[in-house]
Amino acid sequence: MKTLTTLMIALMLISTKTNAQDATTAELKVKTSATCDMCKETIEKNLAFEKGIKKSVLDVESKVLTVTYNPKKITPEQIRKAVSKIGYDADDVPADPKGYKKLDECCKKGKVCTDMKK
Repeated sequence: MKTLTTLMIALMLISTKTNAQDATTAELKVKTSATCDMCKETIEKNLAFEKGIKKSVLDVESKVLTVTYNPKKITPEQIRKAVSKIGYDADDVPADPKGYKKLDECCKKGKVCTDMKK
């Protein structure tokens, strides 16, 4: 009986910890101007250094970036601005000209990349 009680208390603590963790995680979907796997690598690599971003995954085909982040450390507006600074459009935030200029030619708007996986 004592073991059962201990097990139930442990499960309650784990459940409480999981719920608390969920409160510090949010997800944002951002439409980008990315065109290829090189864009995917560039965006995901750069966003890994942004404080508060836990994970970012770009679906190249749909151009949608899914960002898992801590809303206590970064806002959706800051995430869009970070994507813009890398050189890509992020929803209604246009690409920063300095970042855009640094992109490889195939990653610029209207270009067709040969490294795109289908």
